[in-house]
Amino acid sequence: MGLKTRKRFGQHFLHDPGILKRIVEAIAPARDDAIVEIGPGEGALTRPLLERVDKLMAIEIDRDLAARLEAEFSPSRLSLACADALTVDFSAFPPGIRVVGNLPYNISTPLLFHLAGYADRVRDLHFLLQKEVVDRMVARPSTPEYGRLSVMLQVRFAMKKLFNVGPGAFRPPPKVESAVVRLVPLPGAAVPENFAGIVRKAFSARRKTLRNALPLEKEDYEELGIDPKLRPENLSPADFVRIAVRALAGS
Repeated sequence: MGLKTRKRFGQHFLHDPGILKRIVEAIAPARDDAIVEIGPGEGALTRPLLERVDKLMAIEIDRDLAARLEAEFSPSRLSLACADALTVDFSAFPPGIRVVGNLPYNISTPLLFHLAGYADRVRDLHFLLQKEVVDRMVARPSTPEYGRLSVMLQVRFAMKKLFNVGPGAFRPPPKVESAVVRLVPLPGAAVPENFAGIVRKAFSARRKTLRNALPLEKEDYEELGIDPKLRPENLSPADFVRIAVRALAGS
């Protein structure tokens, strides 16, 4: 499209037709699906999606790219908001939206946390992300990749890494490998109001034992059946939910 990428937006435009085809096939959009694309950029994913759906909603922070897309597609096909996805209220979209996108790697983690707050509003999410981030998202307890991101997302979503994407699929090529991941909200996932604070506190002292990392008493751990000599990385998301509930009861 003749536009330069902007480093401040973390832009790496996907252009590989084979990868684009695999992403659309993974999403498997129906004609009447309500899909929101984050960061359509040059429209590489937007175009094949619009071949499969009646209308697409999109969020693009780059005004120049947004203007190009608005000139190419009519508002009846593409409803475009020029905005920062980190500040968008996703509850304003219809319930059951499907969210997709090649997310900027420099804001992927805060954006995932932001979207997790709307888990009850979405049907599923398909993202192209840095492979290292995807590995952390789907990591199991007691593995090196398991951490705060794993717990915060796994408590709300069932997630699956779909396939890897090499640097050559992008312009300009990033210095890292990428991967496509699917997130599906867990039905009835209940997260205590103090959950995020408990998980943040636990993993800010990752190498400490639970006894030294969290404000619980010995009898609390005995009641929960959790060994206080374990480290945060050894606990499942469900364990953190139980700890948060216990902390609330004792406050």
